[in-house]
Amino acid sequence: MSSEGISPAIKADILAEALPYIRQFHDKTIVVKYGGNAMTDEHLKQCFARDVVLLKLVGMNPVVVHGGGPQIESLLARVGKKGEFVQGMRVTDAETMEVVEMVLGGQVNKEIVNLINQNGGKAVGLTGKDGGLIRAHKLMLPNKDNPDAPIDVGQVGEVTHIDPALISLLDSDDFIPVIAPIGVGNDGETYNINADLVAGKIAEVLKAEKLVLLTNTPGVLDKSGKLLTGITPKDIDDMVADGTLSGGMLPKIASALDAARNGVKGVHIIDGRVEHALLLEILTDHGIGTMIRSC
Repeated sequence: MSSEGISPAIKADILAEALPYIRQFHDKTIVVKYGGNAMTDEHLKQCFARDVVLLKLVGMNPVVVHGGGPQIESLLARVGKKGEFVQGMRVTDAETMEVVEMVLGGQVNKEIVNLINQNGGKAVGLTGKDGGLIRAHKLMLPNKDNPDAPIDVGQVGEVTHIDPALISLLDSDDFIPVIAPIGVGNDGETYNINADLVAGKIAEVLKAEKLVLLTNTPGVLDKSGKLLTGITPKDIDDMVADGTLSGGMLPKIASALDAARNGVKGVHIIDGRVEHALLLEILTDHGIGTMIRSC
């Protein structure tokens, strides 16, 4: 939607509405997990970059953690491989890991950095290998059919430690960190880590004001498809048990819950297909999506 048809008076009202939020979140850290349609649709990509730059210019400290599933699938197809997922996690053998690191650490990361910089920001691209940012170990998934035989999904990692020093240094000099979710183990092995989980852990370590997860749905939906604007851990347990939440939503929900329980004040799952979704959630009275409450 273009702003050309909006009167100057309405535009002024919109800016005035944002003022208390700008004041409230000044110098606060906002961790954003960027993924889904928001990073494949050209117009939405521009909207996202402008949103991030605006948050920085009004005094907040945005930190971007990105995924890249569609781009990974595209390159895998070109080399004759088909992606496989278990419990929302990508099965990652050595060849797939090479593709993941090439796409996330190179192509996608640098495209996001370039978009933000073109829109007036100062973005710097990182992976978890830079400065020992993300330490990880091999993730074994629980096997409900045989609890004594966890599921091996290859070079998929679980975060063991986040070193915030490099992020804090960049923030202090008005740079915007853009982080690819690739971790490194004690043995130097590279790990593919779910971007939602990385975003949640970074938000916890940075004591972020907000964690915002962009997705391809309006938020968390109940069985009838109705948007749930506020949910608790018990609500989530019930929805997992009855199958309402499954697949790729599971790591997103797990990340959101952990962050809410560990000090992140606001955790939001919002629709990245909506123009300027980030600004709508942070700077207006009418937030969109689902907010996760810690109790």
